[in-house]
Amino acid sequence: MITALDHIDIAVKDIDAAEAQYTALLGRKPAWKGEAPGMKQVMFRLHNTALNLLTHSGAGVPGEAVKARLDNVGEGVWSIAFRVDDLNATHKLLERRGIPTSPPGPIRSANPETGEKIYWNTGVVSTSATHGTQIFLVEQPDREIPISAPTGDELASVAELDHVVIQTPNPERAVALYGGRLGLDLRLDRPNPALGNRLLFFKLGNAVIEIGARLTAGAGEGPDKFGGLAWRVRKPDAINARLAAAGFNVSEVRQGRKPGTAVFTVRDKTCGVPTIMIEQGAAQDASDAD
Repeated sequence: MITALDHIDIAVKDIDAAEAQYTALLGRKPAWKGEAPGMKQVMFRLHNTALNLLTHSGAGVPGEAVKARLDNVGEGVWSIAFRVDDLNATHKLLERRGIPTSPPGPIRSANPETGEKIYWNTGVVSTSATHGTQIFLVEQPDREIPISAPTGDELASVAELDHVVIQTPNPERAVALYGGRLGLDLRLDRPNPALGNRLLFFKLGNAVIEIGARLTAGAGEGPDKFGGLAWRVRKPDAINARLAAAGFNVSEVRQGRKPGTAVFTVRDKTCGVPTIMIEQGAAQDASDAD
């Protein structure tokens, strides 16, 4: 069914400014620029997922959806997309498991400069079933987008996504959704009374969906919300220095919660997305951010 975290969508107001910021942040060039009805996109493809910057550009269903997000919430993580082997079969299975999804349908993105087109077969999971988070299901497109080329030293660029954070008021509800109905692999359930939280780690390919809940709040029925992104890096000191020289507000590199690892926080120029960088191989949590 679900095989990987295909991509993460970030809604942005100024696509050109966002492209420049994420090119500097990731140390990589965009792999694809495209347009769909009412929407512009800039995609960065890493080794285990992709990052998709989206903005409203006019009339059209995709663009109006991005506009609604920007008008109601502002910039930030808007949605995640799970890669599936067979979208029709996944659609039928999720419907049987009580998760309404839209019928599979094509989405076309066209490069305005070259005229090149890419088609994705995609479906939308009902936000009533996901408790408020926007989740898409996608099959492999008609051609794979190549890995984004580094702007400089490969080792001073971001290698992969480590994890995406979702905040929930009800961790047992999250276990039922992500582990039970969606079938993701729950690798760790970690209450941390000292920090007042409980963290659930779902492995998905070479990335992690981290679900965070406050222990002090008690189980609630409010919506889940996307939190931040943690990027996996190989040379945290070099990337920290590179970002500071580029004008980013970054914390000092510090020891991560896992011995022998390092982490630092990026405090601005991320289009409203809480962001940390983690030494490759670390599986930290969002409470490392300052």
